[in-house]
Amino acid sequence: MSLNLTSSLSTTEEARRQIEICNACRYCEGYCAVFPAITRQRAFADGDISQLANLCHNCRGCYYACQYTAPHEFDLNLPGILADVRQESWDRYAWPRAFAGAFQRSGVALSLALVAGLALGFAALAALEPNAGDGFYTYLSHSAMIAIFIPAFLLPLLAVAVGLKGYWRDVGGEKITFGHLKSALMAAATLRNLDGGQGQGCNFEDGDRYSNKRRLAHHLVMYGFLLCFASTSSGTVLHYVFGMEAPYGFVSLPKLLGVPGGIALSIGAAWLIVLKQQADAKLGSEKAWGGEVAFILLLGLTGFTGLLLYAATGTSLVGALLAIHLGAVLTLFVTTPYSKMVHGFYRLAALVRDAQTKL
Repeated sequence: MSLNLTSSLSTTEEARRQIEICNACRYCEGYCAVFPAITRQRAFADGDISQLANLCHNCRGCYYACQYTAPHEFDLNLPGILADVRQESWDRYAWPRAFAGAFQRSGVALSLALVAGLALGFAALAALEPNAGDGFYTYLSHSAMIAIFIPAFLLPLLAVAVGLKGYWRDVGGEKITFGHLKSALMAAATLRNLDGGQGQGCNFEDGDRYSNKRRLAHHLVMYGFLLCFASTSSGTVLHYVFGMEAPYGFVSLPKLLGVPGGIALSIGAAWLIVLKQQADAKLGSEKAWGGEVAFILLLGLTGFTGLLLYAATGTSLVGALLAIHLGAVLTLFVTTPYSKMVHGFYRLAALVRDAQTKL
């Protein structure tokens, strides 16, 4: 396995210590994909630690079941140490590296500043180019939106791809087959690793009982986001393939996908914030807590402003709400390689790699 790991060796070493104890105990073997993956090895290189960290979904059931947590001398906190390794792996693979960690250090302030600044920029652009078309295009032309959002979508994906290439090399990734990808996508689509191993859910917000609340909230956010993305994509197809330009009525694919998506995204994000407030911060990456909250708030703001924008159609509020909504969407896009948004890419890669070790 090729290694290119140069930072946070103390965190990695502590994770290795705890993983080796877990490998000897094996009490939690059925909880999630992490523990079967641990038992398939006897020694753990730095890349293996990164793989296990990104495979972990931080459900925390193993912590509450463990007999070796503090005050035991072993002092295990596997969810917490894997969260730290996971966060540091994202920073390590981030490209350009100069932006690594910025979102975690001051995510809320950075998000609000970017949304506000970009919203003002969109408002100024609309003032310079009034009456550019119908509907939203009255405020900002279709060509201007394309010129802004295509690079803002593709360049962050390029940055993520560069990071994933380094991750795949370090974890010993092999050629991906359809079977590997299918297994990973099924696990991601069902959030299988948040079911506690037996479908009861995890202990994220309450150590005394199992709950599927976090799993359901994640489903709302994930599928809400995908519906919103599908809504935008369908509008693009209608515009360029069928010559059907916006605005679209409610009984149209963009609205039938976007409205439920926005509702699910808004509710799911709010629910995740509530659950995160109830959870024990020390079982996650405490230094990244603010960045994680900022990311969830940004997702919720994107969905909620989209709904407000649709509700305000035909009123004088459209111009201001459009600027805020576009500012939120653009902020979500450009911060993708450096916010927790990137966890979806790395977790899918970890699930693919895990499938390769099993199949």
